[in-house]
Amino acid sequence: MMLTQHRVAVYHQDTPRYSTTPPYHPPAAYPECAIVPELDASNQVYHAVREALHLYGLDAAHFGEASWNPLGGVVQPGDTVLLKPNMLTHAHRYNDDWDYVITHGSVLRAMVDYVYIALQGQGTIIIADGPQTSAHMDGVKQRLGIEALQDLYWRQKRFELVFLDLRDEFWIEKDGVYTDRVPLRGDPRGNVCINLGKDSFFAEVDALHRRYYGAFYDIDETNDHHSDGLHEYMISRTALEADVFISLPKVKTHRKVGVTLNLKGLVGINSNKNWLPHYAIGTPGDHGDQFPHQTMSHRLENTLVIKAKRLLLKHNPLLKLAARKLKGVWYGLLGNTDEVVRSGNWYGNDTCWRMVLDLNRILLYANPDGTFRSTPKRYFSVIDGILGMEGNGPIAGTPKAAGFLVAGYNPLATDLVCTTLMGFDYRKLPMLYRAFDPHRYSLAAFAPEEITVLSNYPGYAGPLSTIVPEPSQRFAPHFGWVGQVEL
Repeated sequence: MMLTQHRVAVYHQDTPRYSTTPPYHPPAAYPECAIVPELDASNQVYHAVREALHLYGLDAAHFGEASWNPLGGVVQPGDTVLLKPNMLTHAHRYNDDWDYVITHGSVLRAMVDYVYIALQGQGTIIIADGPQTSAHMDGVKQRLGIEALQDLYWRQKRFELVFLDLRDEFWIEKDGVYTDRVPLRGDPRGNVCINLGKDSFFAEVDALHRRYYGAFYDIDETNDHHSDGLHEYMISRTALEADVFISLPKVKTHRKVGVTLNLKGLVGINSNKNWLPHYAIGTPGDHGDQFPHQTMSHRLENTLVIKAKRLLLKHNPLLKLAARKLKGVWYGLLGNTDEVVRSGNWYGNDTCWRMVLDLNRILLYANPDGTFRSTPKRYFSVIDGILGMEGNGPIAGTPKAAGFLVAGYNPLATDLVCTTLMGFDYRKLPMLYRAFDPHRYSLAAFAPEEITVLSNYPGYAGPLSTIVPEPSQRFAPHFGWVGQVEL
């Protein structure tokens, strides 16, 4: 079903506002509610999720009745269902804002309720993500209302909602420098090393012998898993074992791939993010994509910074203190990363999108023993675009009151619709247009031109090719993408 579903539902909410009270109860006693609700009239997002599922026509014959089961076509009693919100971090990089940084708990609450209805009380619901390594998970849980939601389900149904932090490590960051790595429990089911080999999107550039940078200072570790035809990822076993994967991303711009929605969100199923290539060292002239072009300052930066990062691996406290003091001076001379293009944060990044699409092939087709099957995992998505992030995404941008939710069975179709509503052209984003490449592990069995939008807002309804967002609805791209991605 996932491969052929080119229809996407978009619900437009007139007032882009969230409830502020966990566990984000529904605004009305809907007949299908399995949990006896304590009503929250301010939670119109719950209503928006319900209407998005209704717009899609899910179990249409029973809408408005106690028997309505919109997710019954994808979730069966006894299933293990993994819901993955965007839990990137506990707060914006420069302030304590969060409701446009991560998926809001009101979206999660509604989807938990409808998954529970589909399970008929039989099965497992897991809420999980592997956020940024420096994220404080206690803060994320509190803002999403996780413990309040767990308590509600246990009190009323004696049903345990499982919450997992899929990270193996927490990285302590001071003054922009990682100073220590603290072990975490990670996925209790363990992790699986998946090698895509020739089925990786990196295989077509192996002959260039690029040197990749991952998420940490250990460059050798990243390249040990991506060289000579080897393309390995360390994936959460829970994500691979789940019968159904439900993605609940946030609508945001992204400095390395343009937008972060369903596809990019799968970075969160990795236990070791340093196995993920983020950019290739150098410039396009020497097959890199770290910088757009070579300058004296870029050569100096690579000479000094790469050596400094190797030294930081020695765990010398004096070196770490010096790095913290000197990084501010260095940024003062060459510019802060949130102001100048470096680290592959531009439209010419030819690395990160490949990693993202590799992860999607793995999630949909890989088995927990490392083999691959011919049919994809059952999948559904609801994208939180009530309040999104524009500009310097995914963690340092500004809020954008977009007021929409997007729902569908196919991650690629829903991402293309969101990208269009943001005012961007998917044909200028390799992460999106290359995802349609024919392959034995395909992400879609339809063409972009076949995508159809069902919406309560006339301007959003119809073939995707006919939808033109109004100027006020368009997102500002990351500065490294300005002039290169807009419709």
